[in-house]
Amino acid sequence: MIVVMRADASAEDVAGVVARLERQGLSAHVSEGEERTIIGVLGSPIDHAELGPALEAMGGVDRTVRVSKPYKLASRQFQPVNTIIDVRGVKIGGPEVVMIAGPCSVESQEQVLRIAEAVAAVGARLFRAGAYKPRTSPYAFRGHGEAALDMLVKVREQTGLPIVTEVMAPGDVGVVGQATDVFQIGARNMQNYPLLEEVGRTEIPVLLKRGPSATIEEWLLAAEYIMAQGNKQVMLCERGIRTFETATRNTFDINAVAFAKKETHLPVIGDPSHGTGVRSLVGPVGLGAIAAGADGLIVECHHDPDKSWSDAAQALGLDTFRELMAQSQAVSRAIGRTMAGAPVA
Repeated sequence: MIVVMRADASAEDVAGVVARLERQGLSAHVSEGEERTIIGVLGSPIDHAELGPALEAMGGVDRTVRVSKPYKLASRQFQPVNTIIDVRGVKIGGPEVVMIAGPCSVESQEQVLRIAEAVAAVGARLFRAGAYKPRTSPYAFRGHGEAALDMLVKVREQTGLPIVTEVMAPGDVGVVGQATDVFQIGARNMQNYPLLEEVGRTEIPVLLKRGPSATIEEWLLAAEYIMAQGNKQVMLCERGIRTFETATRNTFDINAVAFAKKETHLPVIGDPSHGTGVRSLVGPVGLGAIAAGADGLIVECHHDPDKSWSDAAQALGLDTFRELMAQSQAVSRAIGRTMAGAPVA
């Protein structure tokens, strides 16, 4: 249920509704919009037929509305205003489109510093790299683990770029959380509910990738698992789904970007690297995601992409990444936004 306050409702009116809900063992989520305040009601079960009229009789209340979505906290019906997540001063979900860039995996200190300095110089605002790598084959390179986390900390110290890296197990949340500024939940772990709940108990932002066979509703319900534990700083990441098509690694679902922006208040990030798996397609698909409303892109790049230890086929060279930044700025401007830190195309 949501409680829609009148435009002239006072702070005391809002506080009165919140207090009434809390007396009944319910939780209130207050969202202050430009014109009016909306209070989301959490608790199960909620008898709208009984509670609704009682709340509507209170001062400052316009009406109550049933929330039909199973993902209440993530729903735009529950919170009409966009969530803007601040990651060390970088705001994601606002008017600026943000680029997250870096290699698939941490290979060495020299490698990550070289790439981080290059992408920062042309406008990337966050640095991504995997310390722990879930791989299809158990014999593939699976990351340097804690040693790689130390390397990422040095990247942040020397470049100022906030870090995005993957956490794979609930027991790793503590150690990864000491190094990263954003937890990445990979596609394979989208429905790892103990992991979702563990990152939900932290105050560190979460980048939640959509599973390769997940529906949009399942993806949003995974975000709900995190938010239900108290961490409302969730970014949704569309990274391609598995379909009958074999020409590309995955099928990037641009519908999901536009739909998620309509359905939820959370920031939406596009991952055209995993979405295509083809270097030449990363740019065009990424630009399409921005045009569809994505709040940012997460892109894999490398100083010598053909020699990348993982996902070489989709890694951009640094010159190509520079071109993508300029093109992203042009597309962002065409839809009334700007690309944070990007050169003018």
